[in-house]
Amino acid sequence: MSNNIIETNLGKKVDLQRISEGSASPITKAGAFYVFSLRVAGDDVREYSFTNRDRAVSMRSVLVSHLAQKMQLDTKKKVI
Repeated sequence: MSNNIIETNLGKKVDLQRISEGSASPITKAGAFYVFSLRVAGDDVREYSFTNRDRAVSMRSVLVSHLAQKMQLDTKKKVI
């Protein structure tokens, strides 16, 4: 896996993986479903629900890694 630590314009180093993990809510049980939400952008919050907890845990980790990759690509586009 590539290095997800980038340097901001202010000189601070941030870990994109930790930021993307903070954008995802913990998995909670709501009725028969295991639910979590993911904040993709400031006004874009997506909610996911699964009947199996193992599936919810694996999908949450996949979506968090995809969000980290998206943020890394966005920062590269801003620099170029």
